[in-house]
Amino acid sequence: MDELNVKQHFRADEGPIIDQINDWIVQANDQYRPVLTPFLNPRQQYIAQTLVNSDDYVKLESFGGWQSAEMRRLLFFPSYYQPQAADFAVTGLEVDYPQKFAELHHRQIMGTLLGEGLERASFGDIVTNGKRWQVVVTNQMARFVRERIDHVGKIKVKWKPVQLEELIVPEDDWEQLSTTVSSLRIDAIIAAGFNYSRNRAKQLLEHGLVQINWEEMQRPDYSVREHDMLSVRHAGRLRMDQVGSITRKNKQRITLSIIRA
Repeated sequence: MDELNVKQHFRADEGPIIDQINDWIVQANDQYRPVLTPFLNPRQQYIAQTLVNSDDYVKLESFGGWQSAEMRRLLFFPSYYQPQAADFAVTGLEVDYPQKFAELHHRQIMGTLLGEGLERASFGDIVTNGKRWQVVVTNQMARFVRERIDHVGKIKVKWKPVQLEELIVPEDDWEQLSTTVSSLRIDAIIAAGFNYSRNRAKQLLEHGLVQINWEEMQRPDYSVREHDMLSVRHAGRLRMDQVGSITRKNKQRITLSIIRA
């Protein structure tokens, strides 16, 4: 597929990840070997699958520690190869902390990992059952986390390895919403998902309270695409599942999944 033609189907700011994915595909093809990626978000995974679909010689599988993981490592491989779970080189770690005397939150663990220098692509989902907290990391970073990170906020912690089959499987508490919006602007999507006014959604963006695909977004006119993940502080999370057809009144049909805070 022509590179320029490919990029026309995606956002301009997705050019670098498109180039990187194409490089991985070329490596797997030219070197005739599997190529493992860092953790990618759902939107990046979608782009990767779209690109690999046009290649007759390279296949793709993904793994994030458990079946419905959002963040996953991808493996590009020649058609002869049979991937194994070990090929994805991920480790499960559980946070050992005094549960009777302390309470942890997702944002604390995320902030600690990023604050200690981990790139977002070096670890996957952070999951909980309400008390226990676990995270999936690359094998390469597992030792660093265990040896170097001994606090989450003011809470002293240790990190215990857990078998992947023992990872907590979060309850699927997504609510699905089918609706219409005037456009795919991020402020319109937030307003529709949480029943906010467009002005309130715009203010949330301008105050740095919104992330898209784990990156802060302040532009109200930013276009949301399929498989984008949005996080709105104090409101919850949105996932763009499907962009449908245009109505007679020139509205855009969309399907969202929502977790409310």
